[in-house]
Amino acid sequence: MSITCFSAILLILHRNVVTSEVFTSLADMESLVSTELELTKHLENYVQEEEIRLKQLRGFLEKYETMYQEASKDVSKYLANPVNAYLLVKRLTSDWRQVEGVMVQNIGSAIVQNITQHRNVLRFPSDEDLNGAAVGLMRLQDTYMLDTHSLAEGKLLGKKYSRQLTAGDCWELGRQSYMNGDHYHTVLWMGEALNKFIVDSNEAVKREEIIEHLEFSTYKQGNVKEALQLTHELLRIVPYHERALTNVKYYEDILHQLGVIQLRKENQDMVNKMGVFDTTTLKLKKPPGTAGIPTDHWENYEKLCRGEKLMDPKIVARLRCRYVTNNVPYFFIQPVKMEEASLKPWLVLFHDVINHEEIETVKKLAQPRLQRSTVQNSLTGESEPTKYRIAKAAFLQNNEHDQVYKMNRRVGDITGLDMVTAEDLQVCNYGIGGHYEPHYDFARKGEIQKDFGWGNRIATWLFYMSDVEAGGATVFPKINLAVWPRKGSAAFWYNLHLNGDGDDLTQHAACPVLIGSKWVSNKWIHERNQEFRRPCGLQFDSGM
Repeated sequence: MSITCFSAILLILHRNVVTSEVFTSLADMESLVSTELELTKHLENYVQEEEIRLKQLRGFLEKYETMYQEASKDVSKYLANPVNAYLLVKRLTSDWRQVEGVMVQNIGSAIVQNITQHRNVLRFPSDEDLNGAAVGLMRLQDTYMLDTHSLAEGKLLGKKYSRQLTAGDCWELGRQSYMNGDHYHTVLWMGEALNKFIVDSNEAVKREEIIEHLEFSTYKQGNVKEALQLTHELLRIVPYHERALTNVKYYEDILHQLGVIQLRKENQDMVNKMGVFDTTTLKLKKPPGTAGIPTDHWENYEKLCRGEKLMDPKIVARLRCRYVTNNVPYFFIQPVKMEEASLKPWLVLFHDVINHEEIETVKKLAQPRLQRSTVQNSLTGESEPTKYRIAKAAFLQNNEHDQVYKMNRRVGDITGLDMVTAEDLQVCNYGIGGHYEPHYDFARKGEIQKDFGWGNRIATWLFYMSDVEAGGATVFPKINLAVWPRKGSAAFWYNLHLNGDGDDLTQHAACPVLIGSKWVSNKWIHERNQEFRRPCGLQFDSGM
């Protein structure tokens, strides 16, 4: 074999694992498509040199080529589909390990040992990315009540967006859930994998592996009879499976104690070969939302994300739209379009307040610096990543670009607030199932927040820098309000009452992005220097 071939093989086998959590930002994931192209090129070179196991390797090659061609037509549109985004991460993690396994069988492990020489050549997602992508997909499934089978068929909200998932794809989703201790989603996806499984297919997963995981998770969800049936099916395939033999007796004893079966011979029908595994007949309990958020609030949050109209029609009827000038000379020429979204708390939308050129400038400046979004620990004040906020963010200072400076000044002109005590512009891009669960922007009593010596966050300004095809709303569960992203618009609200106390009704959340890539940027404005612009009062009213 030539030196050139060895180099190509080394490049293929190289796994330069990214530690930057690419799944948290769709914009950051676009580089993975280039990685997939490079893998395709080098894999093709290798196949030309090696004829051993050609059929299997050619199958891998065709898969990667097809996927790349599909993705490269419009990378942003391709990754806007959460199923495609998940599959891309899967192809570059667990699927690629299968390719490596085939190649090691042919040329030995010596070549694999030399891959460290090429660590900076290609960019690969990590196992954390694969897990994050899977969890994100299941978050979408729960929030938007997506049917497992329809999702596996590539359908979102009744429309087909992508190719269907294979048994191996479904197995990987179930396996990730299993490793997370999430038996609810394990049952859903292992059940789908079992029904899709075809004997002698090119899938790396085996039927018995699917059943073994499905059986235990079915039991953990409280479905003992069905778990026993699955265990018998496992024993039909692997007659001397040690754990299955133990579990049969264990499950039979439980069912006997419950009076479901009287004698072990009565469960003979469970020994027969299984047909289609139907998860709809099972008792399944969905995992709870984030700890600390009451169940009714969480359900309200998810309903608003799905677009359910919960606000009292009498309140909606009082909302108005109008032009405002704030006595700013420029706005006399071109007034600002203002739409009331809520009167208590006072929350408004301003339309056409950022143009396309400004948006592209901000995105271009921010994208190279995007890092995993963090939240401030309420006890220490330190920033830390968390599972309830999945996105990437970068901060831009006013002096970095004239357009950033103008945006900052515009926010001050529209709100009438002093922007000297406003934080830098935070730019965010949301990844697979990207979201930010219900939270407050202000520091509540007893919490520590980095305030720069400027006091609490008096107000929030939120620019919407992209349209989102589905999902991605900003919702306020306590007032039954959902604000949907509209490119060029901005939302504004006061976090504090006139007397300086936090307004509990401003609790808000960023719903998971179902289809599309969501870009936003925000300014947090603090109390200092606002004394004469928004004077303190004895009332809680939070008007402008």
